[in-house]
Amino acid sequence: MSNPSTPSLTPRSARRRVVTSAAIGQFVEWYDFVVYAYAASIVATLFFPAEDRVASLLSTFAVYAVGFLMRPLGGLLFGHLGDKLGRRGVLAVIILLMGVSTAGIGLLPTYQQIGIAAPVLLLVCRLLQGLSAGGEAMGSNALVAEHAPQGKRGMYVGFTYSFANLPAVFAALFVLLLTNTLSSASYESWGWRVPFLVGGLLSLVGLYIRSRVSESPAFRATQAAERVTKAPIVTVLRDHRRSLGFSFAMAALSGLGFYTLTGYFSTYLSESVGLDSNEALISNCVALTVAFVTMPLAGQWSDRIGRRPVLVVGAAASAVLSLPAYLLASAGSLATAVAGQSLLALALGVFFGPVGIVFLELFPTRTRYSGSSIGYNSAYVVFGGTAPLFGTWIVDVSGSLLAPAVYMAVLSACVFVVALRIPESHRDSLIRNEDTGGAGDEAPADAHPSTEPTPSKPSADPVRKEATR
Repeated sequence: MSNPSTPSLTPRSARRRVVTSAAIGQFVEWYDFVVYAYAASIVATLFFPAEDRVASLLSTFAVYAVGFLMRPLGGLLFGHLGDKLGRRGVLAVIILLMGVSTAGIGLLPTYQQIGIAAPVLLLVCRLLQGLSAGGEAMGSNALVAEHAPQGKRGMYVGFTYSFANLPAVFAALFVLLLTNTLSSASYESWGWRVPFLVGGLLSLVGLYIRSRVSESPAFRATQAAERVTKAPIVTVLRDHRRSLGFSFAMAALSGLGFYTLTGYFSTYLSESVGLDSNEALISNCVALTVAFVTMPLAGQWSDRIGRRPVLVVGAAASAVLSLPAYLLASAGSLATAVAGQSLLALALGVFFGPVGIVFLELFPTRTRYSGSSIGYNSAYVVFGGTAPLFGTWIVDVSGSLLAPAVYMAVLSACVFVVALRIPESHRDSLIRNEDTGGAGDEAPADAHPSTEPTPSKPSADPVRKEATR
């Protein structure tokens, strides 16, 4: 028996359009965002003084990290709009903004041409990219989750979330193609700009696709019940602080892991290990493909046995395998680089699979976009955007190629402890009593009501009770 406020399931053909649009939209969005990392070496040369190579790389990755400072603001802005106006229109604006800022990087003059204004303009474009990215992942995943059948949400979101890995593969191969077909002079002169300009064009494709999907049934039900909150951010901070804490902790490992694989590892192999740049890119593509395949399988697994067990396994595997993975990857050959990165990608992929839907299930529909975006983006600022910068710095300071592995292992162990206490949510309805007014004007803080409303008095603290089972 289902919640009487729950709308009928989205037809299969419509669900396919939603999943396809979200997957392609995430591809376009994250291609635009990660292509900067794969152009890090040439950006360091063209936009910053070249007297000190390490200093130039650190400056390049610092600009990369600064873009993440806008992510919480983007999450607040687009989360607020998405919870008040709906997911669909907001997501169209997001992908257009990302395309404009990415194409802008491809059109910028260099440091030699305009001096200090070049890195300043680069910084502005990165800030706009960060603003856009702050609303993307949780918004598109929320749209998919709210269209998906309840028993398959983990698989659906794991599949679309996994497409965040493919842009890094595509960008890496694109850069590899350009660097091997163009002369060094041509690539430095204009070839590096091509991937950024292509990103701008791809955003128009994403905009068209997103204009053809329907609004979330869960949001429409909340809207019909006149339960759309006027101040979703205030409601989140007042009523869902515990869920925010869980979201931040899960996003800490998600952010560090994702941007280690997509934004740091290829530079680590070429600059610190001394591996040929082509081999570094190829090995990174293989590892990201492993993560892409693993994520929907792990998401489907979480539909069957629960989110918490899969998160625990993924965090534990990441803690145990980080050192062996880096040890293999730093051995200096293509085979060991593939093996080491793939080992880490497999462990992280298990964690990534259910984490996308967990972010969303922690919050009710009326604050889902805002709540998940706040926790997710805050952690990505601290642990995701700093991954390339901190990794480069810690290797230079310590002189150890395994220093980044220790960092990841320690963080994974901490997240493992938190994952043991996260509330189980794979059987809960995404439309709760507070979304339809079934439990009065305000539901208890961090409540996770079941799919079927009960006429008896509610539990005093369902989250705490669930978390201790």
